[in-house]
Amino acid sequence: MFFLFYLFVICQRLVELKIAKRNENLMKKKGAVEFGQGHYGYMVLLHIAFLLALLIEVLYLSKEVSPFWPLLISLFIGTQVMRVWAIASLGMFWNTKIIILPNADVVKKGPYRFLRHPNYLVVSLEIIIIPLLFQAYITAFIFTILNAWMLSVRIPMEEKALNNTTSDYSNYVQEKSRFTPKI
Repeated sequence: MFFLFYLFVICQRLVELKIAKRNENLMKKKGAVEFGQGHYGYMVLLHIAFLLALLIEVLYLSKEVSPFWPLLISLFIGTQVMRVWAIASLGMFWNTKIIILPNADVVKKGPYRFLRHPNYLVVSLEIIIIPLLFQAYITAFIFTILNAWMLSVRIPMEEKALNNTTSDYSNYVQEKSRFTPKI
């Protein structure tokens, strides 16, 4: 089961990179600008290291599927629904890089009606859920901390770029929380 699941996650990431590259090309043809190039390589490295650490911990420490796998698989499926919803809602604006079309309106549909960063929430949950599914507690712990650090760099950079470049981000920030819906 681990290898099928692992292969699924890798294939999913490769498809996302292809979508991101296509969107990058579309956006740059329309005059979009890229921000935060300095941290992007570290972010990619973090995600590759996560997948390798998961593989190593599960194989070399002979980890097995968690007894809570039905719950964890359900949570994982929920994150995938949210991921697809977020990507589809942003359309050509979705990317793994910070690429912003000047003076564009902020996307406020799909999960973006409820919170500012649903895709980062999905990634954060995955970095916990995927290792827990296979009892890879070391990977879950280390990469949850590393991801939190990466997002502490990435999100302020992205929000600053959106605020300085789009037409209405400052109003959107007033209305929406980063990771949880405002009630």
